[in-house]
Amino acid sequence: MTALSYAQLPPAKRRRLILRAFLQALATTTVLVALYYTLPLEGRSDAWTLTRLVLGLIVLAGLVAWQVRAIIRSEFPRARMIQAMFVTVPFYVLSFAAAYVLIAESGDANFGGPLSRTNALYFTVTVLSTVGFGDITAKSEMARLVVTVQMLANLLLIGLGARTLLGAAQLGLERRKDSSDGSR
Repeated sequence: MTALSYAQLPPAKRRRLILRAFLQALATTTVLVALYYTLPLEGRSDAWTLTRLVLGLIVLAGLVAWQVRAIIRSEFPRARMIQAMFVTVPFYVLSFAAAYVLIAESGDANFGGPLSRTNALYFTVTVLSTVGFGDITAKSEMARLVVTVQMLANLLLIGLGARTLLGAAQLGLERRKDSSDGSR
């Protein structure tokens, strides 16, 4: 028996599929934000801060690789791709926000003002969206270096990351089509 494509599903089943994907993405994002606000983020070493950021980005790369594999194998690759984006982007944003909190705690001269976790999250999103209001600014070389890394990573996330997830969804759709053609 061949599995139905998304378009062939009854409307109620399509709504349940989208709702389930949305709720899973919302739950994952909620857990990530809760961890960001509750995990201890302290330390005075700039090297340790950079190490934590690099480790976070390595975990992010592993997460993207795992998500790509899950998308390709998914019964509904497009829905899985959207779900993957709602996991990957918050993880990315929160990784940089945590790095900014650590940098701010290592010295008052690193940013133009105090940087709470919420302010760090706000700053990360303004850098990601390239809005850059200017109310929070990186002052030290260390802070500017991390902001520069984020700007470059933003380009990769938007360009390469989106292309990778879309490509995985396309591969998943092709795999589904090939398996349904072979079963006839």
